Amino acid sequence: MKYQINQQTERRIKEMAVCDRPRERLIQRGAEALSDQELLSILIGSGNRDRPVNTIAKDLLELLDRKPMANNEDLMAIGGLGMAKATLIGAALELGRRRLPAKRRQISTPGDIFPLIRHYAGRMQEHFLSICLNGAHEVLSVNVCSIGLVNRTLVHPRDVLTSHLIQ
Repeated sequence: MKYQINQQTERRIKEMAVCDRPRERLIQRGAEALSDQELLSILIGSGNRDRPVNTIAKDLLELLDRKPMANNEDLMAIGGLGMAKATLIGAALELGRRRLPAKRRQISTPGDIFPLIRHYAGRMQEHFLSICLNGAHEVLSVNVCSIGLVNRTLVHPRDVLTSHLIQ
């Protein structure tokens, strides 16, 4: 049975157009051309017989939207992520945080916000975001307050006001 599943998976990969494979797209177009889910799919590598890698990446992305500072226990609670993959993803997230420039990005016009949130453009659902600034108009955090439907989301003012406290 296990051999058949691997053979089926191998057949699906071969049938998938090269331009649809995240690794090949990363090589051809660069990391900027990939969605967050595709980048997570590359980190995860492969799924298991119960859950494909895309499903695991989608669940992981939803977790990171709700809890940006997720720990290993949170990551391992996702079906299909074991200790090895959870620690790999946790290490990648921490490395990304450490390598970000120490200087905070200053917002002087609405156009300055776009680079911070452009990765939300490819999401299939509406996301209501709040961006917390300090007195010098430097970005402290970008928070997801609510995830809605395809074309709308409901937000309570309490969610916006307390979104910076969750982190």
